[in-house]
Amino acid sequence: MEKQDDNKFTWVIKNFDSWPSGYLHSDEFVVGGCKWRLRVYPKGNNSLNNISLYLKVSDYELLPAGWGRHVKFSFTIVNQIQPKCSFTRELQHWLDSNCVYWGFPAMLPLIILTGLNSGFLVNGELKIVVKVDVLEVIGKLDVPSSPLKKTKLNDDGEKTLSFNGVQVLTSQLEYWSRIFEKHPDMALEFRSKNPHVRTGYMNVLLSITQTLCQSPQELSNDDLSDAGNALAYMTDAGFKMDWLEKKLEEVKEKKTRVEASLARLKEKEDLLKPLKQKCLEQEAEIDKEKAELLAARAPFSFDHLSF
Repeated sequence: MEKQDDNKFTWVIKNFDSWPSGYLHSDEFVVGGCKWRLRVYPKGNNSLNNISLYLKVSDYELLPAGWGRHVKFSFTIVNQIQPKCSFTRELQHWLDSNCVYWGFPAMLPLIILTGLNSGFLVNGELKIVVKVDVLEVIGKLDVPSSPLKKTKLNDDGEKTLSFNGVQVLTSQLEYWSRIFEKHPDMALEFRSKNPHVRTGYMNVLLSITQTLCQSPQELSNDDLSDAGNALAYMTDAGFKMDWLEKKLEEVKEKKTRVEASLARLKEKEDLLKPLKQKCLEQEAEIDKEKAELLAARAPFSFDHLSF
């Protein structure tokens, strides 16, 4: 029997003392947009005479390469007679493809767990509660939900939140969501777990994209050179930047076309300028001739013929 309440999951195992060696899995539960299971070894895992208990990433085989989850969790074996005597242990760990579950090989000695009137095993039932706090997620979430922690205020008083382990402004959330949706493998080779370092690199990426989103005419060669150096910096750190390098080359090509077009336009305007002036002069001469023509065509009136 299982029950979930926010970031807590309760697992009641019936007939616990009758289970053979090996392990059991709980039903799947979701915390922080990630799917989890509990794994328990009733007779111990490499630690005889102890119950072994682990938190496991569910369906990890379906996750993209480079995924990672930084999680803080606690296990409580509930004392069903005297709740204040429940036994709790806590851990914090990074889980990834090299370590899909983590916990305690020796959670609690079986001699205590199964002791007469211990309160842990009642009518053959064992009650386990796990509390999970997802601190950081690398890669896509299992369940459509916000991969965010609570908002904070930065030094400028602006609201920030954690997105894929990076502190970003709330106003930038849509931007980062689109970037990671289109390029989910962008940061798979970047292994730093330090959130400040990750945020620093993401700010460099933001600066690059803001540069490339400007009009090519507004960008100087130094701007493009700086963007290229920043991309090399990101690539050396392990980021996959081929998609953005391609965009940089496209911007450079557009800038070249813009400059060439502007040069041709100026050349033609310079050639046209004296012609325009000559046209204006000719138009003035034409107007003068028309005025003289009208005067010459005008007949004499009777008054003009009178002497």
